[in-house]
Amino acid sequence: MTEPKKITAPLSKEVAKSLKAGESVLISGTILAARDAAHKALTEALARGEKLPVDLEGETIYYLGPTPAKPGNAIGSAGPTTSGRMDKYTPTIIEQGIHGMIGKGYRSQEVVDSMVKHGVVYMVAVGGAAALISKCITKYEVLAYPELGPEAVARLTIENFPAIVAIDSQGNNYYEVGQAPYKLI
Repeated sequence: MTEPKKITAPLSKEVAKSLKAGESVLISGTILAARDAAHKALTEALARGEKLPVDLEGETIYYLGPTPAKPGNAIGSAGPTTSGRMDKYTPTIIEQGIHGMIGKGYRSQEVVDSMVKHGVVYMVAVGGAAALISKCITKYEVLAYPELGPEAVARLTIENFPAIVAIDSQGNNYYEVGQAPYKLI
């Protein structure tokens, strides 16, 4: 097994495009947290012609709705949300200039097509490891839509956040490629 590739967020476009499906990464730096309610609010604001409360250019969005932090911790349980719940909003969000997404599970073909068009990478975090993932998050700061509670848009400062590249910017899908050797023909 190869060592995970260490990358820094926000991801540059070059780094996003260099990541390959199936590659393990450790991410340090800052990312945004936003789930379906935040995605809905952002896309509705854009549809009304409003300026977004957060600049998404170059950002990586982690699909996350954390639990409350225990005293002394930056965040509570911080596992990934099923990414497909964001799919109806994702092409619009990608058009705002994001470079990456982190969640769990499959993505629609419309999302993959938008990723390829804009050079965006999709990574997955391990579902069921929320308590462990929270240890990689050193700061949690709500930036927009605080009324959404845990679904607000927040900035996370992370250190060695583990993820796997599920779909790279060329559309190579590890869910398909990784399973292929195990499928009976």
